[in-house]
Amino acid sequence: MTTVDEQGRPEPPLDGDEVTTLLGFLDFHRETLAWKCAGLAAADLRATHPPSTMTLGGLLKHLAYVEDYWFAYVLGGRDRMAPFDAVDWAATPDWDWDSAVRDSPEQLRELWAAAVGRARAAVAEALADGDLTQRARRPRGDGSAPTLRWILVHMVEEYSRHNGHADLIREALDGSTGE
Repeated sequence: MTTVDEQGRPEPPLDGDEVTTLLGFLDFHRETLAWKCAGLAAADLRATHPPSTMTLGGLLKHLAYVEDYWFAYVLGGRDRMAPFDAVDWAATPDWDWDSAVRDSPEQLRELWAAAVGRARAAVAEALADGDLTQRARRPRGDGSAPTLRWILVHMVEEYSRHNGHADLIREALDGSTGE
C-alpha cells in the first residue's frame, strides 16, 4: 500500500526492491515539484529570486525536457518530442528555461505532466524487456551508454537539486515552506 503525505506525495517504500525504491523516490520528487508549483498564477511562475534568473515555470519546462530527453531520446532511442524537436539547442542551450516566460501556467503544467507520463511509459516498456542493467539505445557522444539504473538515479538527483531551487523560489513568493 502506498502512503501519501499531507502534500499528496507518495512516500517511497521502506522495503521495496531496487526498481520500486528508485521509482518511488523519483515519483516523490516529481510530486514535490508539482506541490511547489501548485496554485500559482503566471506572474508567480515567471518570478525570479535574484540574483538567480531561475523561475518555477522554467523548472517545469526544463524538467519536462529532461524527462523526455533521458527516457524517450536516450533510453528509448526515439526522436525528440514537440516542442523540443524544433529547438536549435546549439544556438539556444537555455531555451527550455528562457522560453517558459511565454507559456501559460496551464501549458507549462500540461507539458510537464505529459512528459512525466511518457517517461513512466518508457520505463515500464524498458522494464518489460529487461532490468536496470540494460543500456540506453542512444549512446552519448563518446560512445558510452548509461544503464537504466544510472538514468533513474540521475533523474532522482536532477529533481532533488531543482526541488531545492523550487523551495527557495516558492518561499520568496509567498512564504510557503516545507521539505
